[in-house]
Amino acid sequence: MKIFKNKKALQKKILKLKNLSFVPTMGSLHKGHEKLIKIAKKRFKKVIVSIYINPKQFNSREDFRSYPRNIQKDINILKRLKVDYLYMPNYIDIFHFKPKNKIFLHNFKKKLCGKTRKGHFKGVLNVINRFLDIIKPKYILLGKKDFQQLFLVKKHIEKNKIPTRIIPCETVRNKNGIAFSSRNNNLKKEELRRLAKIINKIRKNKKFMNKQKIIKIFNELAVKKIDYVEFLNLSNLKTPINKKTKFNIFIAFYVGKTRLIDNF
Repeated sequence: MKIFKNKKALQKKILKLKNLSFVPTMGSLHKGHEKLIKIAKKRFKKVIVSIYINPKQFNSREDFRSYPRNIQKDINILKRLKVDYLYMPNYIDIFHFKPKNKIFLHNFKKKLCGKTRKGHFKGVLNVINRFLDIIKPKYILLGKKDFQQLFLVKKHIEKNKIPTRIIPCETVRNKNGIAFSSRNNNLKKEELRRLAKIINKIRKNKKFMNKQKIIKIFNELAVKKIDYVEFLNLSNLKTPINKKTKFNIFIAFYVGKTRLIDNF
C-alpha cells in the first residue's frame, strides 16, 4: 500500500488509472468500512481510501476533538485488506485550492440531521467535492447507514455531471444488531448494552411502530436526548401514507454524550 499526504504526488501516481474506486473515511475504521473496501476490491481494479477528519462538518469543537482516532490501527487494517493507495491530507492540501464544481445542496438537507446540525452537510459536500476533484475516481462507495449523506452526495454529483458513480452499500451490524460506527468507540459497555436493546426492539417491531412507541423505548432504556424519529418513504422522502408502503425509520439520539444515527 502506498501512502500519500500530498495531492500532487497522489495525482501523479493515479493520473492514468481508469477503474479507480474511492472509499472516503474519517478513520477509526470498523467492519462497515472494511465491507466497503472488500466490495471495492472485488468489483474494481484499484482502491484508494482517504483518512481525513473534516473539521467543517462538526458542529462543535468538543465533538471534533472527541472523535475517535487510531491511525496506526487504521493503517494496519488497510494493509491487511490490500488497499492500493491511502490518502491522508492535511487541511491546506484539501482546502487551499478552488474546486472545479460548486457545492449543490438538495432541499433534503433541511430534514433529519439538517434540522439540528446546521452547516453539517455543507461541510460534508465541501470536502467530498474536493476529494472528487483531486482523485477523480470512477466509483465512490458509501454506506446506507448515512442515508441522508449518501442522497445529498448523489444529487451533488448528478447536478454537476461529475463522472463518478456512487455505489451504495448495505449497513453492516454486529451480532447484537448495532450498526458499526466509529463513534461506538466512545461508548461504555453498559451504554452498548442499552443501545443494542433499543435497536433490536425497534427493528423487530418495525411494522407496528409509531413515533410515540419508539420514544417510549428510548425513555425506558434511559435515553432522554432524541434529535428525531422520522418515518420516510424512500421513493419520495415523504411520510408514508400507510405501513404497506416501503419505508425506513430514521433516528438520531444521544447515548451519554455520543450522538448516534441509524435507519432500517
